[in-house]
Amino acid sequence: MTYLEKLAAIREQMTDQHIDAYIIPSSDPHISEYLPDRFKCIAFVSGFTGSAGTVVITQDFAGLWTDSRYFVQAADQLKNSGFELVKLKTQGVAEYIDWLAERLHAGNTVAFDGKLASVSVAKQLISQLQPRKVLINGTVDLLEAIWTDRPQLPKEQAYILESGLVGASVAEKISKVREAMRKLNVDHHLISSLDDIAWLFNLRGSDVKCNPVVLSFALVEPEATTLFIDREKLKQADVAALEQQGVQLADYDSLEDVLGQLPAGETVLLDPKRTCYAVYTQIPQYEHVIEALNPSTSLKACKNEIEAEHTRQTMVKDGVALTKFFKWLEEHVGEETLTEISIADKLLAFRKEQSGFVNESFDTIAGYKEHGALPHYKATEENKATLKAEGLLLVDSGGQYRTGTTDITRVVSLGAATDTERTDYTLVLKAMIEGSTAIFPKGSKGYQIDAITRKPLWDRLRNYGHGTGHGVGFFLNVHEGPHVLNTANIDIAIEEGMVTSIEPGLYREGRYGIRIENLVLSVRDQETEFGEFMAFETLTLCYIDISLVDKALLDQKHIDWLNQYNNMVYERLSPHLEESEKQWLADKTRII
Repeated sequence: MTYLEKLAAIREQMTDQHIDAYIIPSSDPHISEYLPDRFKCIAFVSGFTGSAGTVVITQDFAGLWTDSRYFVQAADQLKNSGFELVKLKTQGVAEYIDWLAERLHAGNTVAFDGKLASVSVAKQLISQLQPRKVLINGTVDLLEAIWTDRPQLPKEQAYILESGLVGASVAEKISKVREAMRKLNVDHHLISSLDDIAWLFNLRGSDVKCNPVVLSFALVEPEATTLFIDREKLKQADVAALEQQGVQLADYDSLEDVLGQLPAGETVLLDPKRTCYAVYTQIPQYEHVIEALNPSTSLKACKNEIEAEHTRQTMVKDGVALTKFFKWLEEHVGEETLTEISIADKLLAFRKEQSGFVNESFDTIAGYKEHGALPHYKATEENKATLKAEGLLLVDSGGQYRTGTTDITRVVSLGAATDTERTDYTLVLKAMIEGSTAIFPKGSKGYQIDAITRKPLWDRLRNYGHGTGHGVGFFLNVHEGPHVLNTANIDIAIEEGMVTSIEPGLYREGRYGIRIENLVLSVRDQETEFGEFMAFETLTLCYIDISLVDKALLDQKHIDWLNQYNNMVYERLSPHLEESEKQWLADKTRII
């Protein structure tokens, strides 16, 4: 079926079922950012492959609401699909609900699949539309009937990590979650988010591309903990290990039955942003649900010393792979045919040579020239660019290692850089340095670090549409909450042990894009009469291209930081490189 035929088939079902508007979120029953193939519903109906968006279909309009990271991509992918791009004004806000409220009337029906909508979004929809006497149906799946080759749920093998690798046993982690439950005075805690479950049970797998997670739910109670999972995914030794830690297993599909049997009046803690509406409605007496951030989310975000040290070691491995890649790239560009796809494959090959490497942490973004201006660009056989010995190349990539997760962006000149490119590059670098060297009072929030980082760009009337940074897991999701560095007024402090990206950018549509990204670890700095202050330890180890730097735009402190950083990269990586690679890296990290 073409996208137009799929849209017509959905509208036909809507007519038969008296549905006036149908909503398709980009999500799954675990409210994941990255999805198993079975739940890539928006890509199936419209062709849009971005990781964030919502489709709304009526009889006379079909739209995709997404944010500025995907405007150019969506406009291209939606051509001839019957869907129009609706540009979000604010990232992460359900603006389509306001759109529906303006157009629907009393007696109209809005429907969605409750397995794909979070509790937060569903309740917002209900609160805004029900007073207008619009009917809400959260039990409708209009895709199953037309998705004839819909993928099945993944069956990949899962496994348990040894406690020594992650610094805490399953029992110790469950004990901390129960302590948080006691403080909230709740009887049961339902966990749906896959990264929280992976952390809590030291569980890893490959059910979602690039994210080492396993489809599962968990229910933590004062005297029992249940993991709802396909038992065939775990070896008997891992099952026994979990049982020894006080964990009992139940079938993945049995969660709703168990929730329906919970004693009436007992309280259930869940995260409304990470729990689907279909599961929520199975809990007796909604008034006894306590909605709050999963305790494991905050615990997971603050890496212990073992996790931090393993991450430092992982950065050396990743830095070696990146050094080999950029040396290879420099030597081969212009000498043979290289495309955005072939260089991403080559980078993956270099990472695979490193011990403990498992997979990429996300699909590599290799954007040459104008493609670099698309923050979440992914090359395809149809749109891939061929590299020449000129212009800027942006490479945003990462690796999943058993000892940590990496995420790094570098921009390199392939030749003939312009003055404007040098200026933009230097300002982005200056912004990254400002964020990385920030010293801030304990309790500071992400939006404060975001502003500090952006100031060098603001000073020159430049800006970027995405956030400055996100949390990163330990051999887990490359995007991890609860903290984030962006403009939103999110009341989450930057705590000791958090690993966060700092990645300012600048994008000139149709010309080039620049983003420079390192991961940093939040550490204590010092205490004065004015309180306790924190700082960042830079973790990422990969040279920063000095050929694009305009020193006149930098203060001495920025020049000193750049020289010290590149020197650190050489000192940490050179023992693991061959002589020719050492010489090449020495030139790339020379003092400016």
